[in-house]
Amino acid sequence: MPLAKPRRTLAPTDIAERFFCPCPRGLEEVLARELAELGLRDAAVVPGGVGFSGRWQDCYRVNLWSRIASRVLWRVGQTRYRNEDDVFRAALALPWPRWFSVDDRIRVNVSAIQSPLRSLEYITLRIKDAVCDRFREAEGARPSVDTAQPDVRIHAFLTDRDATFYLDTSGEALFKRGVRQTAGEAPLRENLAAGILRLIGWTPEEPLFDPMCGSGTFLIEGAQMALGLAPGGGRRFGFERLRTFDGALWKRLRADAMARTPGAAPRIFGSDVDPAAIEATRRNLEAAGLQDVVQVQIADFTTLTPPCEPGVLVANPPYGVRLGETGALQQEYPVWGDALKQRFSGWRAYLFSGDTELPKRIGLKASRRTPLFNGAIECRLYEYRMVAGTMRRVPKSGDADPTETASGG
Repeated sequence: MPLAKPRRTLAPTDIAERFFCPCPRGLEEVLARELAELGLRDAAVVPGGVGFSGRWQDCYRVNLWSRIASRVLWRVGQTRYRNEDDVFRAALALPWPRWFSVDDRIRVNVSAIQSPLRSLEYITLRIKDAVCDRFREAEGARPSVDTAQPDVRIHAFLTDRDATFYLDTSGEALFKRGVRQTAGEAPLRENLAAGILRLIGWTPEEPLFDPMCGSGTFLIEGAQMALGLAPGGGRRFGFERLRTFDGALWKRLRADAMARTPGAAPRIFGSDVDPAAIEATRRNLEAAGLQDVVQVQIADFTTLTPPCEPGVLVANPPYGVRLGETGALQQEYPVWGDALKQRFSGWRAYLFSGDTELPKRIGLKASRRTPLFNGAIECRLYEYRMVAGTMRRVPKSGDADPTETASGG
């Protein structure tokens, strides 16, 4: 006879749990500083993310306020393993019915580094079977699987000898703020854009300008940062499906975030040569309630006049891997370099690119190169400090990249 269905049980809010926040590679230290600003003092940086100990209210606050984390994962188990059977038994031993309902649709994700297991697809199925078997033993029924729109996401991470199990408290990835209405051909993820703004040291007191704004990601992230708006204020989260969910606590935290007085209006400007991109930006700004905060226009970067006094220019220009236009772009980059030199004296300029060859043609010496990843694409963030005097040289055939001798990176 199956056991009675567990009732909804709240976890004590004063007991520390272990959480892990993955983020775009290259932004781990930036995320650790953000978590410290949210009051978390024991952040542990590892490649690909940051772990921390905290209470459930800390988990809720990170989901609500983090601009850089991709997710907040709750660690529910860890074990040594040698083969698939070890992982299956470890997953079967975990009290899944204590954490969510058999009526919730589940999805299992597995990632690994140096795991001896031959097939991640197979071990994913084994973990799913273990979860379902545990429910069948406890309740006489199994949860259904939905890889497209699951209610509960289970994550497993395998090293060469350890298997760690997580429940996803975020649900949809945190970079999905719930405000983007239209995306360009190759949109920049919101948390990567926010991380770049933090990485370059932009502050709301400085003007911000994106001359190739696409669908407006840098503009929206900058405006929300300047106004102090919670990036997760308009969406739902995975923790709301868990039996540990404290609805009253979450309601108080969210109400406090929504009641905060916005910061001073920033000076943020955007432009793009493509009218469709500007239309997409305007729709996204309106969906985010920022249409009166950010000024945008249709303009060609090679001829436009700076919209204000010197500030910070940041752009994610098209690159060959992204759009398959390497030949045409080889002609554009030198012209962009001329535009920066001729009209943007006094600005700090940052170009983010997933192509290591095209930035060589801009003819400006980068003061810093920072490696970052846009998904699986290894990218560089190039910094150019536009001061009076000559900074430009045209690379000769066979020249080394003038940025290779730059400091930083």
